Amino acid sequence: MSNCLGLYIEENLIKYAKVSKDHDNLKVESFGVKFYEKLGPAIEQVIEETYSQKTPISINLSEEMYNYFDMFSLLTKTDLQKAIKTEFESYCTDKGYNPNVFETRYAVVDYPDDKEKIKVIHIAENKIELNKKTQVFENYRLMNISPISMSIPNLLNTEEKQNALIVNIEDETTITTIIDNKVYNVDKIEQGASEILSKINLKENSYSKSYEICKNTTIYTSEGRELQEEQSSYLDDIMPTLYTIVGEVRRILNTNTEKISKIYLTGTGALINNADLYFQEYLDDVNCEILRPYFIEGTRDLSIKDYIEVNSAISLAMMGLNEGIAGMNFRKATFADKVPSWLKIDINPDKSEKEKKYLGGLLTWDLGQKLDKTEKGLMRVASGLFLLFIIYSCFSVLLGNQINAKEDEANESIASTTRQIQLASTDNEKIKSKTNEYTTMIQNLEEANNQLSERNRTRNAIPNLLNQIMSIIPASVQLTSIENTSNTHIVINAQSNKYEQLGYLVAKMKTDVILTNVISTAGQKDNNVVTIRIEGDLP
Repeated sequence: MSNCLGLYIEENLIKYAKVSKDHDNLKVESFGVKFYEKLGPAIEQVIEETYSQKTPISINLSEEMYNYFDMFSLLTKTDLQKAIKTEFESYCTDKGYNPNVFETRYAVVDYPDDKEKIKVIHIAENKIELNKKTQVFENYRLMNISPISMSIPNLLNTEEKQNALIVNIEDETTITTIIDNKVYNVDKIEQGASEILSKINLKENSYSKSYEICKNTTIYTSEGRELQEEQSSYLDDIMPTLYTIVGEVRRILNTNTEKISKIYLTGTGALINNADLYFQEYLDDVNCEILRPYFIEGTRDLSIKDYIEVNSAISLAMMGLNEGIAGMNFRKATFADKVPSWLKIDINPDKSEKEKKYLGGLLTWDLGQKLDKTEKGLMRVASGLFLLFIIYSCFSVLLGNQINAKEDEANESIASTTRQIQLASTDNEKIKSKTNEYTTMIQNLEEANNQLSERNRTRNAIPNLLNQIMSIIPASVQLTSIENTSNTHIVINAQSNKYEQLGYLVAKMKTDVILTNVISTAGQKDNNVVTIRIEGDLP
């Protein structure tokens, strides 16, 4: 069984919840709210009260910045990371920021109406602020630092697909839009519980008392009874902030393209009695209710409101137990985090004698007393083996990471090459198709051009033939007919009263190449008129 202590830290107060996980079963072991003037001692008290000296701790970011980038869904993981980095650097250039001062994380979600694009939710935190948080926990097992807007959806039951808004009214107010059980958008507004508590604190001069007054105040809707004067004075501090938040929620509902079915309220502002009814009165088309952690629905020993008070801390503890969105941890794991706990040497001299003995095959060294020669020798051997193990582990991890990285690069390269080959094959088929079309068109043009040339040549050939025949025909020869029987074949019928004149005409046609392949029939004489038939081809 694993456990984690979730700490939601605001100015003046800490909400904490220690959550254990046994297989898929979650349980809140201890929880509460602590007010403080100095953060360090308050954290120490919480850890002691919950017996969490060796328990992993998960805390919230406080000044994170959200940006949204549109990307193509077909990008590889490496290309996507490069594109996101480029977009963020461009944003920093426009705003005059130095991108190197930010630690960044991102989540990806599909567009419901455009499958070719994805939406990147980019989160950035100033490294200086991040280091300040880390230093406060340098003596404890700080394992996770996550934005509350991305951890609060852990409290929803993911088995039921829904579109919802989670309005978390803490120090600031974050409105997390859930589409199909996935975080789709985060809106931050400055108005929140800190504004309400600060106004009440001006009257009561006690932050803890202001917090209790806020919890015990009841909002009466338009159908409610008359307010007492004392309640009315506190409502004057509460209602303007809630009204601003309701207006922002209404704006998000109106601009969202997807139908939102539920609005969940959580945080300090949700502890105000009838806060859900107040929201419901202004947002009558959507069901408004208080957010209850899905795994404590059957709890009877405590009021559900006690759990709701620390919803933010519970969700952060679940993040530390690897529930919810992966990749949102802003704390980088150190080498000490990766060393197994059984390899760590305990140098606490105040341990009992029982704890200093050899237990379960694991040797705990007592460094609070002087060692004899045997113990020194064993210490040297153990230290040497430990160093060898650490060196071997480091090289193994480094080599394994490099191999995995190279395999990922190779797989991405293969996949990219395969896609390019497919695209090239498709382009090649298109080119072949176009080539065939162009070849057919060229042939048709050539045939049409040849036909046109032949038509023009034939059209001029007949007049030329007649002119040439006129120049050579004897005076006593008459042409009775000229016929173009085919493309270039000519048949001429001629007559004369003298054989020699007809023979001259045939000979002249041959020698002057007026026609080619000239043949003639024998002359036939009838009533002193000789007729012949001359055939040939146009040159």
